[in-house]
Amino acid sequence: MIVREHPSTAKLFFVMQGSVVPKIIGRVIGIALLSAIVMSLDQFVVALPHISIAAMGIFGVALSLFLGFRNNAAYDRWWEARKLWGAMIADARTMGRHMCVFVSKPEDRDHILSCIVAFAHLHRGLLRSADVGSDIKAWVGEGTTRALTAQKNSADAALRLIGDRIGQLSKDDEISGFSQMTLSQTLSSLALAQAGSERIFTTPLPFVYSLLVRRTTYLYCWLLPFALIDATGWFAPLFAAVVAYVFFGLQAVTNELEHPFRNSQNGLPLDAMCRTIEISVAEALDRSPPPALVPVDHVLS
Repeated sequence: MIVREHPSTAKLFFVMQGSVVPKIIGRVIGIALLSAIVMSLDQFVVALPHISIAAMGIFGVALSLFLGFRNNAAYDRWWEARKLWGAMIADARTMGRHMCVFVSKPEDRDHILSCIVAFAHLHRGLLRSADVGSDIKAWVGEGTTRALTAQKNSADAALRLIGDRIGQLSKDDEISGFSQMTLSQTLSSLALAQAGSERIFTTPLPFVYSLLVRRTTYLYCWLLPFALIDATGWFAPLFAAVVAYVFFGLQAVTNELEHPFRNSQNGLPLDAMCRTIEISVAEALDRSPPPALVPVDHVLS
């Protein structure tokens, strides 16, 4: 995720970090060249068909609505993913307070809260297809790390370990029935946030809708030069490039926001949020917390 102040007006048009320009520059130049070729053919070779600028305007409005709806849907996915991970951080801190209130033995507190950290890292590993074994080994030990990572859904396995320990504490009369219910509710909240993230991860925006918007964008940009012949003259390549930048740029932004868990410049900072959970757990266990992750070259991973 990009973390930086908004650039000044002088730098605004030259900032490439986090921009979609590198991804779409080839298409923008291609549309400008197409427009120049159309203008040249119409002026010096043969008269080409001219399209009404009003008709292209109506076409552009319809395309803008499609792109806007898709962009809103993609941002909703990104924002929901951020809220789910924010809820996980809150639940981890809540579990730390529960340990202080309900659980008296330090070893039980350590086991449950360490499994919370393991759960967060393992869930991140699933969403980013990353190996997180080295991140959780210091918290739960090498044997438990191997046992968890061997599971199909290792994050859910970490929650089951916590559930097993809570059940054992109840059997041993170490916690009351009310305490067991309270801890189980927080555990269920973590599981709901996990399931919500998995839903976003495994269910992209409908392909048929994305295909329609992409085809329509290309069709509009290919037809636009024929409408600019009369309206803008030799400024047509410039106007066509600006329009292509807007439409192809919105399309590229949507593609990035559609996948909020990817380790990209505009993805969610899952590493930093896992570190936040580590800090909260370490403080709940009276340990020295690790340092918070900071942006590197304006990028927080």
